[in-house]
Order: sequence, then C-alpha cells, then structure tokens
Amino acid sequence: MLAVAVLAAGKGTRMKSDLPKVLQPLAGATLVERVLSSCAGLAPQRRLLIVGHQADRVRTTLEGAGGLEFVLQQPQLGTGHAVQQLLAPLAGFEGDLLVLNGDVPLLRPETLEQLLSRHRASGAAVTLLTARLADPTGYGRVMANAAGEVSAIVEHRDCNDEQRRVDLINAGIYCFNWAKLAAVLPDLTTDNDQGELYLTDTVALLSPAMHVQVADADEINGINDRLQLAQCEAVLQQRLREHWMREGVSFIDPGSCTLSEGTRLGRDVVVEPQCHFRGNTVVGEGCRIGPGCLLDSATIGDRVEIVHSVVREATVASGCAIGPFAQLRPGTVLESDCRVGNFVEIKNSNIGTGSKVNHLSYIGDADLGTGVNVGAGTITANYDGVRKHRTVIGSGSKTGANSVLVAPITLGEGVTVGAGSTLTKDVPSGSLALGRARQLVRDNWQGPS
Repeated sequence: MLAVAVLAAGKGTRMKSDLPKVLQPLAGATLVERVLSSCAGLAPQRRLLIVGHQADRVRTTLEGAGGLEFVLQQPQLGTGHAVQQLLAPLAGFEGDLLVLNGDVPLLRPETLEQLLSRHRASGAAVTLLTARLADPTGYGRVMANAAGEVSAIVEHRDCNDEQRRVDLINAGIYCFNWAKLAAVLPDLTTDNDQGELYLTDTVALLSPAMHVQVADADEINGINDRLQLAQCEAVLQQRLREHWMREGVSFIDPGSCTLSEGTRLGRDVVVEPQCHFRGNTVVGEGCRIGPGCLLDSATIGDRVEIVHSVVREATVASGCAIGPFAQLRPGTVLESDCRVGNFVEIKNSNIGTGSKVNHLSYIGDADLGTGVNVGAGTITANYDGVRKHRTVIGSGSKTGANSVLVAPITLGEGVTVGAGSTLTKDVPSGSLALGRARQLVRDNWQGPS
C-alpha cells in the first residue's frame, strides 16, 4: 500500500503574487499539478494534498484531478506540523508514505520509482532523497556511510567546519514506513531557530534510515521566487526540446522556442526560431512551423506550413499553408490543401478542401465548400449587434476584392461576387452577384476654390 502526501500549504511570500505558490504556472501546468503527475505511475492508493494558504482556491483549481484528499493545515507551523495533520486521515493505514513538496516540480517519475523500490527493498523506516552539489551552502547536510545508511541530517547553520565540507544534501523528499512515522510524529519539538516542527527531525528518531542519491541535481530544484521559477522553466523546456529532437523533430534555434507538456510533434517536423507551443497542441509529420508562430491547443495535420501566424483551438488538415500574419481562432477547421494568406483572420468557420483565403480578409461563423476563392478584403459581417449569424458559400464560388457578405446569407455553388459588393440576400448557384453603387464620373471637374 502506498499513500502520497504533497505539502502545498505555504504562502510563497517571495513570489510576490496574489496566486498561491503551488499554482504558479510552469510549461503549461501548475507546480502542484506537475508534482502530482510525477508520482502518478506509482499508482498510490491514497493521494493527500496538505493545503493552507488560499486553500479554497487550490481545491477549486484541482477539483478535476479526481481522487485527491484535501487536508487543512492551519496555522502553518513547519513541515513536521504539516505531516502531523495526516495522523487522523491515515489512522489505520498500513503501508508507505511518500512525502513530496508542492514547489519541487522537476522530479522525474523514474526517480520516485527508484526511491520507493530502494525503500522497500532495504526495509528502512525512512528513505530520503539526496543530491550532491558543488555548492551546498544553505542546505542540510546528510551524514551517511558507503552503504547508504544515514546517521544524521545537520542543518547548515549547525554544521561544524568538517560537516560543511560534506556535499551530500537533503532534498526534502521522503519515503516513510507510515506506522513507524506515526509513532514518532507526536515527539517533534519546536526547539529550533524558527520555532517550527521539522519533518527532518524524524530521521533521527527512525531506524534504519537510508538515502537514495538523485543522478540529476536539477530534479530537486525548489521554487521560492520568480528567479527560481524561470530557472526551472529553462530546465523543463530543455528537457522537452531534447525529447522531441530525439523523436525526429528539428529545431533550427532550440533556445528560442518553448513547448508545453501536452505538445505532440510528428517526425520530420521542422521548427523555425521563435515558435511557441501551448496546451495540447498536436502537429503531424513533415510540417514546417515558423518562424514566429504561436500554436495553442491546435491540431495540425501532415505537411502543413505555418509562418508568422497564431493558431488557437483550431484544426488544420494535411497539406495546408498558413501565413504570414494569419490568425486562426477557436472553432476554425481547415480541410486539406487550403491556403490562408497574410493578414487573414478566421473564426468558428469550416473551410472546404482546396479553398483559398489569401489576404486581408475576415471569415467569421462561416461554412465554405471546396475550391472556394475568397478575394482580398472580403468580410463576413456576422454580428447584428445582438446575435451572431452564419455565412454559407458553396463549392467553386469566388468573391471579388472588398466584398462584404452580411449574414445570415447563403451563396450557392459556382457563384461569382463582383468586387466591391455588399450582399444582404441569398444568391443562387451559378450566378453573378453585384451589390455596389453605380459609378459616377463628372468630366472637367473643378473643386471649390
């Protein structure tokens, strides 16, 4: 049996934010969501989140996670005090307790698997995660022998000169035999500089105590301020880019691009500089993205080219070309081999196979058939001031430059709209539609003097 407890009660004063620290975003997910994700593969029977500062806001944010138990720590009197709040919820629980911090988001699942495996294989009362740092200043030093047995954890300020030369530090991640931990939790005292109850003090009360050294010290990076948040973002972004490059994606300038955890990229995708992927974006094989693109929760087919454009919550089928300077807004669906050119905005519309919206147009709440050609400056006037209305354009139709289609309106198949027309009524298939004022020319005109 395994229970996981995540410490998420702190205020995070140094973040200087109205948002609780554990809800700060990192590569598209909150810090605490990343921590919960890191232990999902362990399939714990119980998942407990210890909350305090803005507890209701944290609960609301995570209410969709499912299977979470929220435990209130009020007031917050240290890590030991936080875990003491589990004595009632875990009464009678038989198994191990993994304790994680809600502001340590870079732990790899395989690291936690190794920690739990070693803990169970050794029969330890507690196994802690450790790391070796070139500069361990400020961290508690772990005194351990070659077999991995821990004799003590000494806080930096309490170390003597010899102990300060130890580079093995406590990462603050623990795996406990819950029954043994529950027996000593009431014995913790506030006899320290901060007047708090420290979870580290339980290590001296439990035997045997073991440690597992993490291979990559970046995994234990905690976040207390915006600088550390940015540093963790950089580490995570590098991990994501390296992963996709190993999967067959080319980044022309990797450091200029960012990804979300939910991004999925196909083989032979080329990502130009200054491209950013957000949400659950999926890009098919053989695409060329960028330079200068933002894709947010977009679904992109194979062999698509997108240049200097924004695509949000839109679906683009294979063989399309988009940009430069186009915007596909939520609800847009492009079928295969469409062309969307410069300074075009499309919203909540379906664009049929092989259709073209090449430049300077707004297509909103519209349904276009196959092979439609939208002339420069065409506008679907979809809003009457109260409601949105749809425009329907049949296959093979084309609009002239600077046309305005006032919805609701339907153009049949093979319709030609003359340049400069404003249409307010339906047009049957195979027709030419003109809706513009008669041109007036006055010869030898002399303006007012």
